Amino acid sequence: MSAQAAAAPALEAFTRRVGPGRALAGDAERVARACYDMAVRFHRGGKLVVFGNGGAATDGHHVAVEFIHPVIVGKRALPAMALTNDVATLTGVARTQGFDEVYAAQLELLADSRDIALGISPDGQCRNVLRGLEVAHGRGLLTVALTGGDGGEIARSPAVDHALVAHSEEPQVVKEIHVTIYHILWELVHVFFEQPGLLDPEVVR
Repeated sequence: MSAQAAAAPALEAFTRRVGPGRALAGDAERVARACYDMAVRFHRGGKLVVFGNGGAATDGHHVAVEFIHPVIVGKRALPAMALTNDVATLTGVARTQGFDEVYAAQLELLADSRDIALGISPDGQCRNVLRGLEVAHGRGLLTVALTGGDGGEIARSPAVDHALVAHSEEPQVVKEIHVTIYHILWELVHVFFEQPGLLDPEVVR
C-alpha cells in the first residue's frame, strides 16, 4: 500500500478520536470538580489508591507513579498506590474470596477515610472495580471512576462521587482518553495546591 493509499484510513482513524476528545473538553467542569476534591483529600493527609484490570491495571501503576514521582521538576510528590502491585495479596484474596473481592478486601484494610479511591474500567462493568468503589465509599473515601462507553454500571452507581467517562465504544480510544484524563487530574491537583488558602477547611466551594 502506498503512502497516498494509506492516507484515507489514517485520516479516518484520527477523525474517530475527535468526538471523544471534544466530549472530554465539554466535561471540563466535571473534571475540575473531581480534581478539587482530590486536592482537598491530599491536603488533609490522604493518599490515592488506584485499581483496574488488564490494561487498566497498568494505567493504575502509571497514575500512581505520576503522583509519587512527578516528571516535572519542582512539583510536589503526593502519596499514591496501585492495588495490583502486590501479586501475592491479589491472588491470595482471589483464591479464597473470589476475584470480585480483590480490591474491596485490600481497601478494607489499607484505606483511610481521608483517602481517594480511583477505579478504572474501560466499559464501566468491571465487578471487582465496582465492589472496590462501593467499599471505599462506605469507608468515607472520595470515589472517582474512569469509564468508557455510556459509563456502565459503575458510572451510575451511587457509590461513585465523580464519574469521568470516555465517550467511545472503542477500547483503544477509551484508553487514550483515560490517559489524558489522569494526566489532567495530576496537573489540576497541583494547580489547586499552588493557590494559597484554597484548600483550607474554611474555604467554601
